[in-house]
Amino acid sequence: MVVIVLTACPAGLRGHLTRWLLEISPGVFVGKVTSRLRDELWKQVLEECRSGKAFLVEPAQNEQGCRFRTHRHDWEPVDLDGVHFMLRPKEAPTSSGLRPGFSKAAQYRRARK
Repeated sequence: MVVIVLTACPAGLRGHLTRWLLEISPGVFVGKVTSRLRDELWKQVLEECRSGKAFLVEPAQNEQGCRFRTHRHDWEPVDLDGVHFMLRPKEAPTSSGLRPGFSKAAQYRRARK
């Protein structure tokens, strides 16, 4: 089984993928295709995706039974001793000493103390 997730991609690409896969949610495509067709679909996604993001989950002969491919995605697939993980980017530290989410009024009150 193959899963392709698209974010901010052209509608024409989504239409092309619906020829081969089922769109179960906006931008989420699922289906069972041959490895050759899967590689051709991924090549098409890379050519047409432009500034959008794409994610592919495909079957593999490993412990988890799947592997990942990404295009312009913030999270990167990492292989650690044959087990695949998604490496999340570090969050940028905030410039103020306060935790994010506090209002300006709360920040002023804390600064006065």
